[in-house]
Formats: sequence, structure tokens, C-alpha cells
Amino acid sequence: MWKVPKEIEQLEVFKKNAKTVGVILMVIGFLGAMFPVAASLTTVVFVAWMLLISAFIVGYFTYITDAGDWRGWLKTLIFFGVGVYMLVNPAGGIATLGLLFSIYFFMDAFSGFTLAASFYPNKGWGIWTFNAILSLLMAMIFVIGWPQTSVLLIGLLVGFSLFFDGLALLMGANLFDKMWKDEQQ
Repeated sequence: MWKVPKEIEQLEVFKKNAKTVGVILMVIGFLGAMFPVAASLTTVVFVAWMLLISAFIVGYFTYITDAGDWRGWLKTLIFFGVGVYMLVNPAGGIATLGLLFSIYFFMDAFSGFTLAASFYPNKGWGIWTFNAILSLLMAMIFVIGWPQTSVLLIGLLVGFSLFFDGLALLMGANLFDKMWKDEQQ
């Protein structure tokens, strides 16, 4: 019996589910941007649980591989402590995430300016400079208003990110659908 290649089956699964998942992500992202405090709290709880799960996994693997490795146990303790701290004190967790976001944006700005400088005489250096300036502005906004602005900014960033991820997934599904229909003709 003739079998459909696996790639076509995967494309069909993608086509069927991508639009639905894209719309769901867009709705969640829109709600996150509309209610940034709730989105920030949800993000902190998610990160806290990821840290707790990581603590148990790291602890388990430290136990079965080298129970005398103090660095593995220290890593487990740090993951566990930070995860519990974020669950018990969500405001402190949001402030911590805000500080981490500011560090990320400063590093992104530095790398953007470095790339722009390396591309300078050639085409494309301006977009890297623009990206670096935006990252620097985001970092400054986080730092200047820290920790109060973290509550709003984290929720907005997560909401926007989810919305645009959903939009990209929806557009990608529509593009694949169009390509598929053109190929069938």
C-alpha cells in the first residue's frame, strides 16, 4: 500500500493546529498586554515552578551521578531557594525578573552597537544601531523605575511577545496553506 511521506503528514498536522494555536497565543498575549500586572504575576509563578522543577531534576541527577559533588547540591539549593522565594514573595520575584530583563537589554544594546560598528560602512548597520538604541532605552526604563515599573513592563513584554508569536504562527500557517494550494494545482 502506498504511504504518505512523513514530511507531508507533519505539514498537515502543522496546518491543522498552527492557526488555532496562533489565535490562542494572540488572545493570551492581548490579555497579557491589557492586564500587565496579572501577566507579570503569571510569569513569576511560571518561572518559580520551572526553578523548582529544575531543582528537583538537578538534585536527582546530582544524587545518582555524584552525591558528594557540593556544586551540584549548591545549584539545587539555589534553584530551590529562588523558586520558593518567588512563590512566597511574588513582588520580589517580579523585581528580580525586572532586574534580569534590564541586564539582558543592556547586553543586547552592547552587542547591537558592536555589530553596528562592525558593519558600519556597509548596508545594514543602521538597523543594528536602531535595535541597540531601542534595547538601551528599554534597559534604562527598567532601571530608572525599578522595581515599580517591573510590574507593568514584564507583563507588557510577555503579552506583546505572545501576541506577536501567535501572529507569526498564524501568518506562517497561512503562508504554508497558500504554498500547499499552489503546489497542488
